[in-house]
Amino acid sequence: MDAPRKIEADPAFRHDVLQGFAAAIPAVPARWLYDRRGSELFEEITGLPEYYPTRTERALLERHSADVARIAGTGAAVVEFGSGSSAKTPLLLRAVEPSAYVGIDISGEFLRESTAALQDEFPALPVHPVEADFMRPIELPPQLRRAAKLGFFPGSTIGNLVAATAVDLLRAMKNTLGSGAWLLIGMDRRKDVEVLLRAYDDAAGLTAEFNLNLLHRINSELDGTIPVEAFQHRAIWNDMLSRIEMHLEAVRNVTFTVAGERFTFQAGETIHTENSHKYGLRDARLLLKAGGWAVREEWPDEQDQFALILAQAEAPRVAP
Repeated sequence: MDAPRKIEADPAFRHDVLQGFAAAIPAVPARWLYDRRGSELFEEITGLPEYYPTRTERALLERHSADVARIAGTGAAVVEFGSGSSAKTPLLLRAVEPSAYVGIDISGEFLRESTAALQDEFPALPVHPVEADFMRPIELPPQLRRAAKLGFFPGSTIGNLVAATAVDLLRAMKNTLGSGAWLLIGMDRRKDVEVLLRAYDDAAGLTAEFNLNLLHRINSELDGTIPVEAFQHRAIWNDMLSRIEMHLEAVRNVTFTVAGERFTFQAGETIHTENSHKYGLRDARLLLKAGGWAVREEWPDEQDQFALILAQAEAPRVAP
């Protein structure tokens, strides 16, 4: 009997890991945390008592989705960037009564399962799963090219990106959705550092498992020999850059190979895996403005921990 054929690794994943491990400050882009297992772990994290963003944003959607429909109108195609499990999406869909739904996610198998569940809940709604990295240009289904569009980017995922990359993404979203389109985006606020640290280093250890899963993925997909037990999860607050940083820290000197290339980490050295930037009111508005979006309405929670922001794509300008 023939041996099972090895699944070909994503060339972009191989490139990012090899380049990132060899960098002066080792780092791997956060999107690679989200293979199937990583996506499952993240969904578990969103239910933890320490992880406030999901329940806070859900409450805001329950309270204000009707306001989104009142301001942006109904009947548009909803395009969700990084759809994940689409757990909060039905709250918006019921209010805005869309003509279609497009879910975009990098984890294909997870995406297909979540959009199938959404189709079961909304059987009359055309549902289109698009497996793609939303950091790159995306071609929407051709039947939606002329449709009005409402982009949906929940979870403060924008916070994973440094400012320049976040602006590039917002501009790409504008190009994908078109001039005049709407964008409903969740953005996390600055707050007490201890609250933030607990949210990204929970007592149950799920965030640690989520972070370390990246090493398991590298071993599985890139022929890695990383001793996972030689690394531990670290979450730190970087006040200068207003962000939580996630790192994988070597607890001892370790040498391993990935895709045939050799790497050595000394005890205490880290691999930077994720950022989660936190915004003040003016920070969020300036970021959206730089990306070509004008804020039309904003809904923070009572503790001002998180905000839903509704913005509209501005027409091109030829002068300041």
